[in-house]
Parts: sequence; C-alpha cells; structure tokens
Amino acid sequence: MKLKSTLAAAVSAVVIAAAPLAAVAYGSSGNKSTTAPVAKADIVDTAVAAGQFNTLAKALTAAGLVDTLKGPGPFTVFAPTDAAFAKIPADKLNALLADKAALTKVLTYHVVGARVMAADVKTGAVKTVQGTPLNVVASSSGVMVNNARVIKTDIAATNGVIHVIDTVVLPN
Repeated sequence: MKLKSTLAAAVSAVVIAAAPLAAVAYGSSGNKSTTAPVAKADIVDTAVAAGQFNTLAKALTAAGLVDTLKGPGPFTVFAPTDAAFAKIPADKLNALLADKAALTKVLTYHVVGARVMAADVKTGAVKTVQGTPLNVVASSSGVMVNNARVIKTDIAATNGVIHVIDTVVLPN
C-alpha cells in the first residue's frame, strides 16, 4: 500500500509540475491536444491485449503497479516491447524482476503523468513519474526517448496513451 500511495503522490506531483514543462513538451503555446482515438480499456488491459507486452505486464505485476496504471491517470506510457526487454541479458533481467524497488524505479521512468499525443511531442526534457526526466528528440527521422526509438504511437487507453519503444530506458 505504501508503494501505491507513494506512486499516486508522485503522479499528482508530476501532473501539477507538468505546467512548467509545457513549453518544452508541448510547444511554446503550452497547448496540448485533447482529442484522442476512442479507447475501450485502461493502459494495462490495452497493453495486455496487444500481445507484445508480456514482459512489461509481468514486470508491472512484480512491482505492484498494475492497480496504479489501471487508475484514472492520465498517463503516457513509453512501453517497451517483449523484444526490447529481450535486449537485456537474461541474468540482469531476472535480477531486475526480483528487485521490486529497482524495478519500480525503471518502470515509473517509462511513465509521464499526463496524456501526451504524438502530435504534441517536441524535443526536450519531460519529467517522468519516477522523477528523472526523459530526453525526447523529435526529428524528421522519428522520435527518440533517450536511446529508444518510438516505433508506434497513440495507442489510446481510457486513462492515457501508450507509445511503443524498442528499448528499455534506464534512469541515471
């Protein structure tokens, strides 16, 4: 319960702190798109239904974050695929999955406490729920989040949006 309340407080803090980041994350006007494709399920159920996030679902369960990401949000999740997790050596991935504190730190580093659609992404630092900012680079060749390439965008969920990435990003 303490982890859930800590994460909920962090999400609230990020949502409140998102306003100063608006110029970086959403462009100089600070306006962000409020239109999104119609969603039928929350972020967790949407990811599970996609079939390419089995390791992420396992990790969310191990970290005790499923209920949080089924909550009201809004959230933007940069979701690593199973192939992205497979890039991590098996012994290191198993150790991460067994270390709830480290796993929570990594997973919450993939979450932004606001709905950010692809059309609203701009180059700059975006604060995560974990607290450390992600470095987002938007260019004509696509969007990079730290060292991960965004390979699919705007998967709508009732409580946010998922952007698929090809690499697990790690906080400093």
